[in-house]
Amino acid sequence: MRPGQAMSSPLGSPDANLLRLLFLGLGVLAIPSRAQLELHVPASFTKVQAVEGESVVLPAWYTLQGGMSSTQPGEEPIVMWFLEKRGEDLKQVLAFINGVLTNQPGASLVYNMPFRNVSLRLDRLQEQDSGSYRCSVNVQDSRGVNKGHSSKTIELNVLVPPETPSCRLLGVPRLGANVTLMCQSPRSKPAAQYQWKGPPPSSKVFFPPVSDANRGSLKLSNLSLAMSGVYICTAHNMVGSAQCNVTLEVSTDSGAAVVAGAVVGTLLGLVLLAGLFLLYQRRGKVLEEPANDIKEDAVAPRTLTWPKGSDTISKNETLSSVTSARALRSPHSPSRAGAMTPTPSLSSQALSSPRLPRTEEVPSQPVSTGPGGVSSSTLSRMGAVPVMVPAQSQAWSLV
Repeated sequence: MRPGQAMSSPLGSPDANLLRLLFLGLGVLAIPSRAQLELHVPASFTKVQAVEGESVVLPAWYTLQGGMSSTQPGEEPIVMWFLEKRGEDLKQVLAFINGVLTNQPGASLVYNMPFRNVSLRLDRLQEQDSGSYRCSVNVQDSRGVNKGHSSKTIELNVLVPPETPSCRLLGVPRLGANVTLMCQSPRSKPAAQYQWKGPPPSSKVFFPPVSDANRGSLKLSNLSLAMSGVYICTAHNMVGSAQCNVTLEVSTDSGAAVVAGAVVGTLLGLVLLAGLFLLYQRRGKVLEEPANDIKEDAVAPRTLTWPKGSDTISKNETLSSVTSARALRSPHSPSRAGAMTPTPSLSSQALSSPRLPRTEEVPSQPVSTGPGGVSSSTLSRMGAVPVMVPAQSQAWSLV
């Protein structure tokens, strides 16, 4: 148990609130002539600074007029600590009333009560713990007689050391160019100051106007290869410091060379696309030329060869057979719709002659004889080969 810590109860309980109002009322109604209590705070501690995450003690003690410095038997002090912030409600931090201690986390009395030293200890400080701490003390004797009331205020300011800053490079570090190095800490109270230091071996420290201590910027002009290296930025305030670094590598590539390279690359890409397009067209023409040659050099269909045994058939009989086959069709039969007139073959054109006699028309009834009036069996013995003619012509045809 910490010094001065007794059985605690919730700060927001109705009893605690009632006792607080009673305590404040007693302090207001106390008669100045009968006041014998005086609260003391060292003059050098009216304003206290502390670092976030650490602990601090706000010193205070009281004395009774004409009495000893130590607590007397039957002396029952009532001690309360409050935190006041501008624009916020009064916040109770600690209260010791009737032997019961109530406190916020991290708040405690340095000495066990009852004791005339009522110093407050705050642990694990945070930035939001900053503000005015008021201590109020009211003392009664064993008979319940009020011996006085007094209060004092101590101003507490919690400082925050700079958090690790971030470093970055603005611009393109080319030979002869200008760049800016930036350094910024995300949190610091009070605001951090920044200082840049160049790379070894010189490790030059930069000052205004090239360096801005408030903004954390460093401007480097007309870059040279000797300016390459690691630059260190230090962010600092009265309670701490932190560092970050950035590497500067000065390149010899000029902007014109980069632009020229981009232009050349674009032109090469266009030339390549044009070459592929021409190659595709030429290949298509090469594929079309063999196809045309095949069509022009195509060989005519082979004609039927007459067997040797058919030499006995004369040309006149052959023509008569063709004419008789055409005559088999009825002159009155309707032609099919869309039927195409067959084109005579080369052999039939060569054999046709206007001086050859035409055969007589054949009756329309079906006959079993072949062309020229010769029966099928006779034609077979003579070596003739039957040829099927498409249904569109409805006639025999010899090629």
